[in-house]
Amino acid sequence: MILAPVEYCRPDTVDEAVEALNSSPDARALAGGQSLINVLKMRAAAVDLLVDISRLEELKGIVRHDDGTLEIGAGVTYAELAESDLLGGDPRAIAEVAADTVDPQVRHRGTIGGNVCHADPINNFPPLMVALGATMHVVGPDGAARDIPAEEFFTGFFTTAVEDGELLKSITVPALADGTAVGYVDLEIGEAAARAVAVVRTEDDQIAEAKLVIGCLPVPTRRPEVEAALVGTAVTEAAVAEATAAAADGVEPLSDADATAEYRKAVIPVVAKRAVLAAAKGGHRG
Repeated sequence: MILAPVEYCRPDTVDEAVEALNSSPDARALAGGQSLINVLKMRAAAVDLLVDISRLEELKGIVRHDDGTLEIGAGVTYAELAESDLLGGDPRAIAEVAADTVDPQVRHRGTIGGNVCHADPINNFPPLMVALGATMHVVGPDGAARDIPAEEFFTGFFTTAVEDGELLKSITVPALADGTAVGYVDLEIGEAAARAVAVVRTEDDQIAEAKLVIGCLPVPTRRPEVEAALVGTAVTEAAVAEATAAAADGVEPLSDADATAEYRKAVIPVVAKRAVLAAAKGGHRG
């Protein structure tokens, strides 16, 4: 199907973009368009104004501050994340995930802001942002600004805390503590059947701190009971498997073309275990 008729504008500043978004209740920001345009073509949603923010330099930067905090503009593409020298250290998982996202053509158009704001349950950056303790910086009319913790940003299936007339401007990611690494593991059937992200600090071959987030759910979901069980656990497959065995307790996965809810629930402990072990052994994506 082709795109239905829609008004289009390309503002020159973030303030102009916010003004345009507030000019219509059915306006939507257009960044890379890799998700939104397909949704509109399939008539799964309708808008009357597309506000093209893809060329706004205010949304493009990547900065590493003196304290190690990363600030990433919402308009930074996956390719720019993958190739940035500033993401070569910790948390390098951001660059690694970006490098493995979809195909090269889409990587040069899709943006991290579009990925998190689209909030598709199978998107790869939402659980990573929650696990890293990121903060989402949103701007609204008259210069109003809100800082939203990633854990509160994703509110439901394809929905976020960004309100009508607001725009995600940037994301900040705190530096990892010494001895901490990120494990990012997904199980791909079609696009994604299950995903887990672990942030783990080890001491003397034991887990001293852990954060575990499960993806491919209506919202990225932390597992605090599992995190508590992991503290003091030896970095062995058997010990970590025991601590993560309850990772799927109480969650309600979705059924879709990639996997059934029952299958997802069965494999969540598997990807959780693998993510924790990956983080505990220095961090990598698998």
